Amino acid sequence: MSNFSKFFFLLLFSLIFNKSFAQDMEPEAAKLYNQGNVQMKEGNYSGAIESYDHAMQKQQDYRIYYQKAIAQKKLNKDQDAISTLQKAIELNPKFDIAYNAIGGSYFKLNNMEEAIKSFEKVIEISTNKKLKDQVKEYIARSYAKLGNSSLSEGNADKAVQYFNKAIENANLDAAYLALSKAYTESGVWDKAISAGENAIKYRSSISKGGAYYYIGLAYKGKGDMTKAKENFNLAKADPTYRATAEYELKLIK
Repeated sequence: MSNFSKFFFLLLFSLIFNKSFAQDMEPEAAKLYNQGNVQMKEGNYSGAIESYDHAMQKQQDYRIYYQKAIAQKKLNKDQDAISTLQKAIELNPKFDIAYNAIGGSYFKLNNMEEAIKSFEKVIEISTNKKLKDQVKEYIARSYAKLGNSSLSEGNADKAVQYFNKAIENANLDAAYLALSKAYTESGVWDKAISAGENAIKYRSSISKGGAYYYIGLAYKGKGDMTKAKENFNLAKADPTYRATAEYELKLIK
């Protein structure tokens, strides 16, 4: 799951409203707003923020606040962006993509609990099915992040709870893999095998080696050495798990 942060950085897209959306603004505000959008496209994020601030002196509009927040994100000022987005929501409580952007910033700041709350708000208020489906994956990745933290702290039972919440929202291969690991650490062999099999079934970003390795450990825990050896042999084809799989095979011999 090491690519979670990269994933969420990519999902923090900048929604640039075109000029037709600015036509209902006060003329001076619209002019400054469009100027800021041009600066955004040019990569002049500080200049864009200044333009948006001037625009907001002419008119308080949720779209201006949103664009300012995106510019702040580009400058890695995510805490400032959250405050700006909250002002956009005050002006338009049904502004679903603002909640989505807040969730992304909280994820980047490693505040998974608040990220989940914001993403769940998108599910609650949005009528955009595509966005809601995407956000379910974001929620899953946030829970998976919490699960990994719990696992690293030695709390496998808590990790299991988080990983199960993750897969309730989306079939993430990495979440299933981590769940399989957590179950092996808890000695819940059958569920470890099932999670490992699902990691392979839904595989999109992980290699097969890890799933086979934890399935092998689970079969070993169950006393089925034939299936344990079979899965360890499959796992050793993966360079990441080769040494540990070969070690387990030596122990079985």
